[in-house]
Amino acid sequence: MSERYRTGDRVRTSTMDPDHHTRLPHYARGRRGTVIGHDGVHPLADLSAQGIQQPQQVYLVRFSARELFGHGDHSVTLSLWEDYLSDE
Repeated sequence: MSERYRTGDRVRTSTMDPDHHTRLPHYARGRRGTVIGHDGVHPLADLSAQGIQQPQQVYLVRFSARELFGHGDHSVTLSLWEDYLSDE
């Protein structure tokens, strides 16, 4: 499976608000971050909860606390499936 994003790429998270399970935290929706690595290929958790197996690349994405929470001088790193990300 090819990797859509590379380390250093700037990405934006989805703004989706589905009626079903999602592993994209609400506080991270529509936010900008930087890919800092890859976390393997895993079934998309949203679909796995519905009994559907759809493996895809998972990325480590770093966000500034200011981007996520409006304040703070630290960063937060999340493991996010490719479907949650778009080019900035």
